[in-house]
Amino acid sequence: MAKTRKIPLRMCVGCREMKNKRELIRIVRTPEGNVEMDLTGKKAGRGTYICPVMECLDEAIKGKRLQKALEHNIPSEVIETIKQQVEGMNK
Repeated sequence: MAKTRKIPLRMCVGCREMKNKRELIRIVRTPEGNVEMDLTGKKAGRGTYICPVMECLDEAIKGKRLQKALEHNIPSEVIETIKQQVEGMNK
């Protein structure tokens, strides 16, 4: 009998929907305090997940949910970088 693997689910901080971890983008606050996108999903630090669509990212930024989830203030230039990366993924 084949063992079914459990699919890890994570909540998007934008739309607050539970989705397959592989469908989401991980944003991490590294131990040094840098906030960056983690495409491998393996970087050390506190992470949060977001759908790869601008609407979710905008909601998360507007509601300060990204900052709350990472327990860190996020500089506007970091937010811009993440926005550009998300836009790049949708092309």
